[in-house]
Amino acid sequence: MKKILALGLLLVGVQLHAQYQYRDGNRIGISAGITQMTLLSSNFKVKPEMGFAGGLSVRGNFYNDFSMTYGMQFINNSFSLESTNATSFKKEDVKYTVSGVQIRLLLSYNIVEDYFAVDFGPVLQVNGKLKVDKGDNTISGTLLKAEDIVDVTTVNGNLYFGITTGSKTVKAIIFYQYGVNNFMNKLNKDDELKTLNNGDQFKGNIGLIGGQLLVSL
Repeated sequence: MKKILALGLLLVGVQLHAQYQYRDGNRIGISAGITQMTLLSSNFKVKPEMGFAGGLSVRGNFYNDFSMTYGMQFINNSFSLESTNATSFKKEDVKYTVSGVQIRLLLSYNIVEDYFAVDFGPVLQVNGKLKVDKGDNTISGTLLKAEDIVDVTTVNGNLYFGITTGSKTVKAIIFYQYGVNNFMNKLNKDDELKTLNNGDQFKGNIGLIGGQLLVSL
């Protein structure tokens, strides 16, 4: 993960240098905002939770009404699963948090140049293990402890669709990301965990919506 992060920072640095040297219409952006993540899964009862994301991007002309955006975002996203408390045996949500970095390469169609655009493209997400707040709880409908399923897939691919609107210097972004790969596939390598999961394969895809404020330099 550190190597991917270093590569992302290097690529952003190259883009920033190009912007400074040539002044070719590219615009450097700093963005930050809130997210709401869910896990699209038939294995568990999932509840979306709030998180945040922020980072750098470079947007430049591509062809006619199209532009391209390269960006790197730091993420801290969460979701909850229904579980049973380890001591009181009452139903309650157990919260999971995933942290990492996303590298985006987006194609934008400029409906109104500099003011309104539709963005779409791939996102590479590199994250660590899940962090869980009540690891001893039992996940509803299974024999799994909450801490049993933290070792998720660390390299994920998402599809991005968003809208960017505002002025030349300050814009609002609303976006949705869908994870194309199985976020929980790594857990399927452990037969004991699959047994505790009623013998079922682990299956879950990332679903992420967010809103950000983008300031162009």
